[in-house]
Amino acid sequence: SIIDGISIALNAEFGDAYKIYTENVEQGLKEPCFSIVCVSPNNRQFMGKKYFRQNKFCVHFFPSSDEKVAECMDVLDRLYDCLEIIKVDGEETLGTKMTGEMDSGVLSFMVNYDMFMVKVEEQSQMESLNIEWLGA
Repeated sequence: SIIDGISIALNAEFGDAYKIYTENVEQGLKEPCFSIVCVSPNNRQFMGKKYFRQNKFCVHFFPSSDEKVAECMDVLDRLYDCLEIIKVDGEETLGTKMTGEMDSGVLSFMVNYDMFMVKVEEQSQMESLNIEWLGA
């Protein structure tokens, strides 16, 4: 759901001219494009069936122009804004710990979407219940 929220936010900001990949692509990337990867999820029990889940994502941006650094810096500014708040399952979710890093003409943008989760266990219901009144 978080990847969907990131994808929707990226598409709203950059449009259909930018391809968004959510799975590894061995070859054939169509630039300019984004690749979304959850790099280090962490799940910690908080209380009872409540858990704090840390979801660190890396959004890679692959530029298409000859001026790769300038294009990446422009995209970086826009990523800070468009990924600050995304929708996850209809709820607004705040992006934190945002950082950008350039390496070999590719921008790596890190953002956390941390949240509390509650495990809900499915309970089986009784098939039938018979009550006998023994009188008072």
